[in-house]
Amino acid sequence: MDTIKRTWELPEEPHPFLKQVTMRVLRSRRDDGADVTCILVRCPAGAEVERHVHPGQDDLIYIVEGKATMWIEGEGEFSLTPGTFVAVPRGKQHRTFNVEEDLLIYDTFSPPLF
Repeated sequence: MDTIKRTWELPEEPHPFLKQVTMRVLRSRRDDGADVTCILVRCPAGAEVERHVHPGQDDLIYIVEGKATMWIEGEGEFSLTPGTFVAVPRGKQHRTFNVEEDLLIYDTFSPPLF
């Protein structure tokens, strides 16, 4: 387990289930034996994160760069822009679409997604 990681030194890998989306794993059960998953997610303009649900994890999202629209079950649609924080409760359907500018997202899952 690395205590300090530099994002530019981490490999960019395909997201395990989202097409066109890549990620850099900052901390995970898989790599670090951690009780949380923290990833930097890159979603290119024109891509879409299909409607999905995390039945066992809270999904904590912070938008670092870019512009898109997000929908959460029971909340509706809203804009994603830099500085936006979103807490998606476990079990809630959600999706990201209308990605106008490449998104860079700091995404945390608790308990870990992988």
